[in-house]
Amino acid sequence: MKRVLVTGATGEIGSAIVRDYAQNGYFVYIHYRGSQEKAQKLLEEIDNGALIQFDVSDKQSIKEALKDLNVDVLVNCAGIIKDKLFFFMEDDDWEDVIKTNLDGYYHVTKQIIVGMIKNKSGSIVNVTSISGLVGNIGQTNYSASKGGIIAFTKALCLEVARYGIRVNAIAPGVIKSQMVEEVDKNIVKMIPAGRLGEPEEVAEVAYFLGDKATYINGEVINISGGMVR
Repeated sequence: MKRVLVTGATGEIGSAIVRDYAQNGYFVYIHYRGSQEKAQKLLEEIDNGALIQFDVSDKQSIKEALKDLNVDVLVNCAGIIKDKLFFFMEDDDWEDVIKTNLDGYYHVTKQIIVGMIKNKSGSIVNVTSISGLVGNIGQTNYSASKGGIIAFTKALCLEVARYGIRVNAIAPGVIKSQMVEEVDKNIVKMIPAGRLGEPEEVAEVAYFLGDKATYINGEVINISGGMVR
C-alpha cells in the first residue's frame, strides 16, 4: 500500500487532500499541530491512516516526528496568514509566516526526502498560492513565503529528478475555507468562473500531481478559476 504524508491536514484543503488520497487506496499520515479533535474525526472518515503531531515552525519537533517515516508522496500543505499592510507589519508577522510557510516546507521535506532518495522514487506536492505568483496587497509576508515555495519547487526538482523523485506545486486561488469566510463580493466578480473554488477541486489536482502525473516535474499548477492567467 502506498503512503502519503499530508501536513496541515486539518484545514479545508488539507482535509480534502487526505480524503482524496485515502479514496485512491493510500495509507494517509494526517499531520496536525493543535487540532487533535479535527484530526481524529478525519482519521475516522478514512479506511487507512494514522495521526502524526508536530509543529511545522519548530525544526526539532519535525525531526523527532519524522525521523523514521518513509512515504511515497509528501504533500506540504501547512501554512498560516498574518495579513497586514507592509508599513504596519510587525517583525513577528513577517517571521512567523516565513518560519511556518517556507522554513517549515524545507525542514519537513529535508526529513522525508532521505527515504525517497534511498528508494529512488517519490513525489512531492507543495501547496503555494496565487499570491506567490502575482502578489497581493497586505500579504508581503505571505506572498514572499509562497513565492519562495515556487522557487524551492523548481530548484529542488532539478536536484532530485535523477533519483526518480518529482517535485511540483499547486497554486490555489480563492478557495472556500475558514480563511475566506467573509470574502468581499467584489473579489468573486474578479474570478472569471464566477465563484469560489472548492477544496475538493484542489485535492484532485494534488492527487493527480502526486500519483498520476509521472512525467510532470517542476511545474506550478494554477487553480484559480481564471483569476490569475
